Amino acid sequence: MEVIAERKEKIIYRDGEVVIKEFSEKFPKSDILNEALNQARVEETGLPIPALRAVSVVNGKWAITMDYVEGKTLEQIMQEDPENLEKYMTQFVELQLTVQEKKAPLLNKLKDKMNRKISSLGGQVDATIRYELHTRLDSMPKHNKLCHGDFNPSNVIIDKDGNPHIIDWSHATQGNASADAARTYLLFALKDLKLADMYMDIFCKKSDTAKQYVQQWLPIVAASQLVKKKPEEEEFLKGWVDVVDYQ
Repeated sequence: MEVIAERKEKIIYRDGEVVIKEFSEKFPKSDILNEALNQARVEETGLPIPALRAVSVVNGKWAITMDYVEGKTLEQIMQEDPENLEKYMTQFVELQLTVQEKKAPLLNKLKDKMNRKISSLGGQVDATIRYELHTRLDSMPKHNKLCHGDFNPSNVIIDKDGNPHIIDWSHATQGNASADAARTYLLFALKDLKLADMYMDIFCKKSDTAKQYVQQWLPIVAASQLVKKKPEEEEFLKGWVDVVDYQ
């Protein structure tokens, strides 16, 4: 078996035609089962994602098994061919819009998840700011579009025929597409602000969405990212969270 990736609390490896994501004993069982359920529900929409094959316990550790997709991530392709970044970013946005056209009515609601995350920031964010974030979130329109929750080029695999496959549905919800776009913008901005701005411009043009509307979600998604408690991100994220009237 070939190890593909190692992350905190999980190891992902290939075994022939399948990929096995093995979780540590510390990882909550409910989160593992929810991830598998998310994958099954998204698979039913017909989107190009690896098929779920099994949820099992091996040597006392929970694991999710799914189809292996041969190819490169879109992130790798962008890095290898920087002259065509705009072309790849356009393909990336078009794929995200295809996702957001789908409905998965049994998924958790994005606004409920965001509210829980904001409430959990007691030790990190001042109560006044948390109140403002809850108020802003409550005022945002309720939608029921499929939201990936971690849509970035490392979660898109392009196979040898040029077809995209979207992976990692552990954060999937139903909700406002602009919230998911704000989340993607944030993920780009944590690494490369120029790339983030290119993404925002293309997303807003392709979706006919006002940039200001997506930006209204930025303090909320920054607050949700703070939950991960990554020291290298904290100052950057708190700067966005504090700007409640983000422009």
